[in-house]
Amino acid sequence: MTKAPRAILLGEKPADDMAADDGIVRTGDVAILPESEPVDAVEPTTPAPAKRRFSWGSLFVGGLSGFLALAAGVWVENTISSLMSQNPALGYAALVCAAVAALALLVMLARVLRDILRERKVESLRERGAELLVGGTTDAAKALAGELSGLYRSRPQTAQGRAELEAALPQLFAPRDVLTVAERSLLAPLDRQAQEQIAIAARRVSLVTAVSPRALVDVLFVLVACARLLRSIAGIYAGRPGTLGLLRLARQVLNHLVLTGGMAAGDAVIQQVLGQGLAARLSAKLGEGVINGMLTARIGLAALAVCRPLPFVEAAPPTLSDVAGDFASWRGAGTGTD
Repeated sequence: MTKAPRAILLGEKPADDMAADDGIVRTGDVAILPESEPVDAVEPTTPAPAKRRFSWGSLFVGGLSGFLALAAGVWVENTISSLMSQNPALGYAALVCAAVAALALLVMLARVLRDILRERKVESLRERGAELLVGGTTDAAKALAGELSGLYRSRPQTAQGRAELEAALPQLFAPRDVLTVAERSLLAPLDRQAQEQIAIAARRVSLVTAVSPRALVDVLFVLVACARLLRSIAGIYAGRPGTLGLLRLARQVLNHLVLTGGMAAGDAVIQQVLGQGLAARLSAKLGEGVINGMLTARIGLAALAVCRPLPFVEAAPPTLSDVAGDFASWRGAGTGTD
């Protein structure tokens, strides 16, 4: 911000007269002008929460689900009544089977609700952590660290990290420092486990698709491997999800991939596969296996970003070279023998 020069007339006013009527403070031959152009305060901008719009698809699914539930209930009632009138023993047997099925359905619904609540809690922790990195209070950061510690209270392997975090919290006075210590104490070991799982899945997919003779086998194996990888990463950070929870997680991972560049291989994959790589020299099948392994690693990294309860504060987000470095070593070994 620049100001135009001003001419100031210094009179013979005595030095003890410190303030004038026009707001100018003079001390001897020195005049201090009031700040007439205040600096605009920069307020942290937070994204407005997305408004949920009315969806005909959701209404259709809800109506159809209600209709099918009513139809199933009427069919069960008619079946049990018919069996009771024909043979009471068969009727009671059908009633017991229906009760067992209803109990199992309630347990499944309870697990789905638990998975949804747990995923929403993880999302809330991550969003609050991102807001605290932009601007927030130390008390809010400590409260977030306490909730994060409570999330892993049932895991014995996190006992040392939780103790270190609890001992360090009274000595921290900045939100970023609190989140850094929480990340270092609780999430760093989990990050290493997740990266190991991604690397193992990428190598397995690459090997199987390289030696598989059928494309259908490749597709099925990649789908199964990605589903197992998603469930494994979710289990590391927030607990192993059920079937519906896995589908919800897969949708979130797909959205994350779309927002961060889609399923395109990108520069990292191109550098790993093309050029002087051994996979490109030996056969197209081996190159296809390497690409499938890279894409599996990409899906794993997206799942890590979705399931992690905090944004990356001090640690750098893992890249393809971190979880799929073996492909680069294969390439380097191959270029020296040709």
